[in-house]
Amino acid sequence: MDIIKDYNDKELTITVKGKINTVVAPDFENEVMDEFGNFNSLIIDFTELEYISSAGLRVLLLTEKKLKPQDIPFVIKVNDVIREILVMSGFDKFLNIE
Repeated sequence: MDIIKDYNDKELTITVKGKINTVVAPDFENEVMDEFGNFNSLIIDFTELEYISSAGLRVLLLTEKKLKPQDIPFVIKVNDVIREILVMSGFDKFLNIE
């Protein structure tokens, strides 16, 4: 898994490439959580992600739960493979997916 963080003023884009599995999901979580308080909108770019496990989905759920009460916009950009996983798991019902 490779993670690239890019700030455009107070908008943070976190691009994730490769795979998010049980082994690396804690690293993904730390990378996201370490930035809280530094942005007023968040984009997670999964367009080059090959796979996300339930541990990675848990990080998305935690992120959504933390951002929603603060009304911070949160968008996830996906490819067809990741979109299918998010739809099958029902995450498309509460996440803003592009």
